[in-house]
Amino acid sequence: MKGGTKSPIQAVWSWVRRQPPKVKAFLAVVSGMAALVLLRFIVHDHDNLFVAAEAVHSIGICVLIYKLMKEKTCAGLSLKSQELTAIFLAVRLYCSFVMEYDIHTILDLATLGTTLWVIFMIRFKLRASFMEDKDNFALYYVLVPCVVLAVLIHPSTSHNILNRISWALCVYLEAVSVLPQLRVMQNTKIVEPFTAHYVFALGVARFLSCAHWVLQVVDTRGRLLVALGYGLWPSMVLISEIVQTFILADFCYYYVKSVFGGQLVLRLPSGVV
Repeated sequence: MKGGTKSPIQAVWSWVRRQPPKVKAFLAVVSGMAALVLLRFIVHDHDNLFVAAEAVHSIGICVLIYKLMKEKTCAGLSLKSQELTAIFLAVRLYCSFVMEYDIHTILDLATLGTTLWVIFMIRFKLRASFMEDKDNFALYYVLVPCVVLAVLIHPSTSHNILNRISWALCVYLEAVSVLPQLRVMQNTKIVEPFTAHYVFALGVARFLSCAHWVLQVVDTRGRLLVALGYGLWPSMVLISEIVQTFILADFCYYYVKSVFGGQLVLRLPSGVV
């Protein structure tokens, strides 16, 4: 780049960085809406967005596997997040087998298998590098509310009550499964590249999944909500997807900022995540 001239992308990014938090939040919302509109026109079968979300999640797990095999360390990773992920994937796999066996079942099976391998490596093979004192998020803070919510608010379909509660449980658990990982990063303040790539992949997956549901509701003019059942359940599905996306939005912002800044290690300021 001659004479220190910035590229258009760098110039726009520099301008965004100078804006106050409220303006940045507004720009993030506008960007998200623009991305939804773009996806609506370029992806004709919106169910492909959900498949893409699961595929991106699998790619994120593969990044973790590469980290564990190459660097022989699990520093910076949350065992509790991996355990929550394994729980909701196992429950979703059960629901998929008994309710709707399809491509999602295969993707979930592959992701569950790799997640269990990551848990095995952290617990046994690389235990010496595990930051147990940083992974201090109490799981009952999310497990108990999710179970209670699943019992109280679940689909009103014709399936067995246990299957309906299980379906709701995996939706709620997925929405909060990343919280222990964010707590670890909050405690360490410095996130090494592979962990950052993994969490960013989760953020992308959550956005694609949220886009899938939002666009489905828009395209069916709300009929999808009726198909999901009556009561609070349809709203809770959408709220869970939106919560997942916003939980990771702040981290994804600093990840992109770090990438544009050419930094290999992500440093999080106080109060992030």
